[in-house]
Amino acid sequence: MLSKRIIPCLDIKDGRVVKGIRFKNLMEEGDPRELASIYDEQGADEVVFLDITASFEKRKILLEVVKRTADSLFIPFTVGGGFINLDGIREVLASGADKISINTGAVRTPSLVKESSDIFGRQCIVVAIDTKRVYFSDKPSKDKRELTTDQGKCWWEVYVEGGRVPTGMDAISWAIEVEKLGAGEILLTSMDFDGTQNGYDIPLTKAISESTNIPIIASGGAGNPEHIFQVFDEGNADAALAASIFHRSIYDVSEVKKYLKKKGLSIRL
Repeated sequence: MLSKRIIPCLDIKDGRVVKGIRFKNLMEEGDPRELASIYDEQGADEVVFLDITASFEKRKILLEVVKRTADSLFIPFTVGGGFINLDGIREVLASGADKISINTGAVRTPSLVKESSDIFGRQCIVVAIDTKRVYFSDKPSKDKRELTTDQGKCWWEVYVEGGRVPTGMDAISWAIEVEKLGAGEILLTSMDFDGTQNGYDIPLTKAISESTNIPIIASGGAGNPEHIFQVFDEGNADAALAASIFHRSIYDVSEVKKYLKKKGLSIRL
């Protein structure tokens, strides 16, 4: 059995780590290099770095910040933000990233997923999917994957450009497609739950995990170690991403991992 992974996330805006609720009301949390180093020392399995305004601002990722952060780490480092071609991916990998995360670029140019997977290897390519629930007020559309939640029947719509732009695409169908294109992992973020600290979107995570055969990193909503256990146990996630609880020292990574180990999960301590 593969060990479950705990992954702190660094959302970057103007070179600083930020965190909001449902992608809004961003507050500064600190320096990415310093926080990454702390999480490495605490026993994080990986660190994810997302330049969250790069696609919206139509610019390259902040390479100097990537390099500084990579220099502080001895664990796998995934970087996302603004990828539109292979050259940008090469630059980030050369700057110290082990994996790259593509979101808007994958939706706009799906062939980028296949090309980058063919060239750099499937294990290097993460496709990020940011999604929101859409509840059916009438009959569901034929091309949407309908699921019943506590709040009613819904489907999950894919958003791009840092959660600003809806695409009309169904998240479950898109997850299946990116696996076919060559993604090695999916970073799945519920925009409804993001930053709320009320727990992950379990139905979403479970649906995508059961629809694909690649690792799913669950993101959005971690408020305590029990939430993380639930997304592993009920949502079938392979990794759990969290930000607020780590940035604000509500819990540290080692504390969470010890809790999960006691609950019977396979965890690297």
